[in-house]
Amino acid sequence: MATHKLVVSPLPRVFLNGITHASRPTAAVLIQHHSQPFSTTPRTSLKEFFVEHDHPHIRKTEAAWQHPIYTPEQMAAVSISHRETRNMSDRVALLAVRFLRSSLDFVSGYRHDKAVADGTKAAGAATQAFAMDEKKYLVRNIFLESVAGVPGMVAGMLRHLHSMRRMKRDGGWIETLLEESYNERMHLLIFLKMGEPGFFMRAAVLGAQGVFFNALFFSYLVSPRTVHRFVGYLEEEAVITYSREIADLDAGKLPKWEKMRAPEIAVSYYKMAEGRQSMRDLLLHIRADEAKHREVNHTLGNLDQKEDPNPYVSTYKDEGKPHPCKDIRFLKPKGWEREEVI
Repeated sequence: MATHKLVVSPLPRVFLNGITHASRPTAAVLIQHHSQPFSTTPRTSLKEFFVEHDHPHIRKTEAAWQHPIYTPEQMAAVSISHRETRNMSDRVALLAVRFLRSSLDFVSGYRHDKAVADGTKAAGAATQAFAMDEKKYLVRNIFLESVAGVPGMVAGMLRHLHSMRRMKRDGGWIETLLEESYNERMHLLIFLKMGEPGFFMRAAVLGAQGVFFNALFFSYLVSPRTVHRFVGYLEEEAVITYSREIADLDAGKLPKWEKMRAPEIAVSYYKMAEGRQSMRDLLLHIRADEAKHREVNHTLGNLDQKEDPNPYVSTYKDEGKPHPCKDIRFLKPKGWEREEVI
């Protein structure tokens, strides 16, 4: 079957009053015929989703929320952790996360060693039956981050509307929640620079996002505390996933990532230092972000949802004393208890 290729000639330029103008497109179109037969062979590699275009009217701008600087020591100290359930609200949140996790694993083709998940075995020691490669992890990450940005946006939106209805300030919660959503979206944009999702993944994301948004919307209206605990448990799972990726990379199980440089969007967003711009460095940054979201949501879940201020935007007299903050200097995996911050 012959194929056709359209080749459009450049637009002619017209000079008026010393200014160059592009005239309207002409019909100078050349049809080229090729005898190469149509192929149905699927592509074996993922391609870049957001391709860079050199255009004089496209410029880069600073991120709306500047990302804090993480030190290598702080990122290396991030560990897998689990907050035990203490009441019915916690149990409902954990059960919901387990259901979501199993669904997410099925869609993304991800399998996880149970011993790694409960912390009794190192991530790098996962059995061969649970082996993952670079492409599987990339698909997993894209799907995970495509829904991870939903909770913060839903919570921030509802608190914004609630603040306006009550004609009262919200205690600083909205900004932190929207910033979390923005950060998760940046993770997605970074991974999309590494690969393009296929039709099945797009359809799965569309369905998951619709269901997830509406479920969180009604859940947050009923019990904000339960939703924050749910997100805290969800971020615990994210830390496990990225810890497994880092361990597999260190064990030589992901050779394509060993010498890969992080996408430029990641280097710019995280302000990654020269010599620390590898794929491993990128995974360390993202895992640290997820660990911070884990702490923030467990902390918010411990507070009075209507009256307590957001401790992450508060000012503390002694900055050297451990307290909630935007970076990971004083990372607390299970969250800050209310009596510690209020």
